[in-house]
Amino acid sequence: MTSIAGESWFQDPALKRVMALINHDGGEGRVVGGAVRNSLMGLPVGDIDIATTLLPQMVVDRAKTEGIKAVPTGIDHGTVTLVVDGKPFEITTLRRDVETHGRKATVAFGTDWQEDAERRDLTINALYADADGEVIDLVGGLGDVETKTVRFIGNAAERIAEDYLRILRFFRFFAHYGSGRPDADGLRASAQARGKLSTLSAERVWSELKKILSARDPGRALLWMRQAGVLTAVLPESEKWGIDAIHGLIAAEQALGWPIDPMLRLAAVIPPDEGRIDALAGRLRLSNAEAGILRDWARSPAVSEATVDAAFDRMLYRHGAGGLSMRLKHAVASSRARQAEGDAEAMVRTGRLTALLKRALDWKKPQFPLGGADIIAAGIASGPRVGELLEQLEQQWVDVNFSLDRASLLARLDQLKDG
Repeated sequence: MTSIAGESWFQDPALKRVMALINHDGGEGRVVGGAVRNSLMGLPVGDIDIATTLLPQMVVDRAKTEGIKAVPTGIDHGTVTLVVDGKPFEITTLRRDVETHGRKATVAFGTDWQEDAERRDLTINALYADADGEVIDLVGGLGDVETKTVRFIGNAAERIAEDYLRILRFFRFFAHYGSGRPDADGLRASAQARGKLSTLSAERVWSELKKILSARDPGRALLWMRQAGVLTAVLPESEKWGIDAIHGLIAAEQALGWPIDPMLRLAAVIPPDEGRIDALAGRLRLSNAEAGILRDWARSPAVSEATVDAAFDRMLYRHGAGGLSMRLKHAVASSRARQAEGDAEAMVRTGRLTALLKRALDWKKPQFPLGGADIIAAGIASGPRVGELLEQLEQQWVDVNFSLDRASLLARLDQLKDG
């Protein structure tokens, strides 16, 4: 049998204490889902979820007896969170769906592990590990882990109809864990049901899309999403723009050690059009910070490898380093891709663009030495004229690459106000 008993996380005293709490006096608990899957795939383990035959109130009562904090995070649907040594463990009673309606389902608690497994979405997410660490596979998940196959449990169309977000989850898990081509039944069912994605909340769609874009290499998943019509359904801005640039960007990230940035990747598959970005931000309900990142990128000018450092510094001052850095990363990635295709000039271009990118990433915005109070102190009455003079002086300061000091600027102020 397959076992994860030797995994360090499984030997954690906090987990051992929770498992001991559940696995006595007729109760049974098994670790389920991501922790088991990731262990078998040699990946880091994050949250640890436990399924149990005990009813939620029984879990709470046992925790209370042992002095363990119990939080009723979703007690109506069978979930209680136990906190041991500061670590949360979600404990969920075995369930079967009586009726499904979108995100929520009417469930009945039970003790049948097969039923509990079959109500889950993907085979690799329905693996259990008992108190001894033995892996229990009721739906063929072990074989799919070995082949890196992302497959729905049972009928793909039926699983998707229970919650249409599962379309995006299918591609998200393929991006993170899949290999080769996506499962044909899952791909077909996703394509057929893509019109239902519009019934989901914007927050849920964006959360899944961002997780897809956060995979180490989401390129294949995005390609198949486009093939199935799913990408256009959730990101129509990408339809005519295409996703060809994403492959070069991922290659550059991995070669140059750039951190994974879902916003940079999103920008690679949509046009730098502020109006369309506003529509996207509203439709997917991006945070102000996320929308701001995309707007800064769209407003920033493209940077040529012929741009000299002094001119680039002025661009950085006017547009900020954030948007220009994104532009340059895309440019570096594109140039590297052409270089790989044998473009003889691309190596020089890549080198220069990379130097400009480093300059942008290291850049600290200089502080303009004057303020409105300095203009007023020079005898200018409060009003529009103060702003006009300040703007003129700042422009002169920028034009000479920030080399004028405060005294020089005040001297120029005297000339301007008398002019």
